Amino acid sequence: MPASVDLALVCHPDSPEPAVRALVAGARPLPDGGLALVWRLSGELAALRIPDAATRLPPERLWAHTCFEVFVGTPGEAAYREFNFSPNGQWMRFDFAGYRERVESPVLPAPQITVHRTGDTLELAVRLDAHHLPPGELCAGLTAVVEAVVGRHSYWSLRHPAGKPDFHHREGLALALRVPTP
Repeated sequence: MPASVDLALVCHPDSPEPAVRALVAGARPLPDGGLALVWRLSGELAALRIPDAATRLPPERLWAHTCFEVFVGTPGEAAYREFNFSPNGQWMRFDFAGYRERVESPVLPAPQITVHRTGDTLELAVRLDAHHLPPGELCAGLTAVVEAVVGRHSYWSLRHPAGKPDFHHREGLALALRVPTP
């Protein structure tokens, strides 16, 4: 089983955030067809608005606050799935038939989410089970939205398409993965 590799997320040039020193993410296929994900945000955390366990947010708007995300599709297919994970432990999934064409999402059990905050680092780890993902080859986009205390947002991704921040753009699904079929 391949080890998770830390991949640097790049801030969109239109939304710099000086309080963030580094933001890395990793993805590792699991033998049972699942996926282990991790995001590590380092910087001046006091300058960032990071929801804690006592802060409840509207699930459909987790992305409007500090949030770690993964977009998962199959090469050559228009359909994809978006997962949002908040540092407060909430999560949300959206299914799309094509670019921003949202379709009904079947109810699935919650993924395992763990959050650790120490000093100047926030780490969020997720285990998505096989039933959360299509089997076989995947293309994935690891992303994050970081909200500053002053209200501005920065947008982080492995790769940004030209123009405004757009995590739904297929060009952003820059990570090729192969998950085993359980």
